[in-house]
Amino acid sequence: MPGVASAGLLCRLLRLGVVVEPVSLIVGALAAGIAETGKAAVKDAYEALKGRISALFAGKPAAELALTEHAADPQTWDKPLEKALSESGAATDADVVAAAQELMRLVDEAGSRAGKYHVDLRGAHGVQVGDRNQQVNLFGTPPAGS
Repeated sequence: MPGVASAGLLCRLLRLGVVVEPVSLIVGALAAGIAETGKAAVKDAYEALKGRISALFAGKPAAELALTEHAADPQTWDKPLEKALSESGAATDADVVAAAQELMRLVDEAGSRAGKYHVDLRGAHGVQVGDRNQQVNLFGTPPAGS
């Protein structure tokens, strides 16, 4: 089943305590939901997450295509979907992040109980959300001659 590998990897990383940014959480939750749609509650949570994302993607054909195609082939469409989610502001949409967390709670109850799907950026400094970012932080007084 497509998406099982990426969803499984997300669950393993989160159990190990690896911090996952919101876009990866959302994409991973979608992949996990596809892999686990045999359970009614999971299917409902998957459809709720997909519906919230669809609302953000309304009128953006490339984003809508990435979401639709991701359901059939998550590994091929992960990157285009990540880009679309980043550009749409999904990572900062509390309803989308909450829906992704709920889906992961249903798919991975142990990880959820351990707080692995909690995303909180309040008070954070120098934070980047998304992939392929580059950041340079300079603290203190610059060296003489710079």
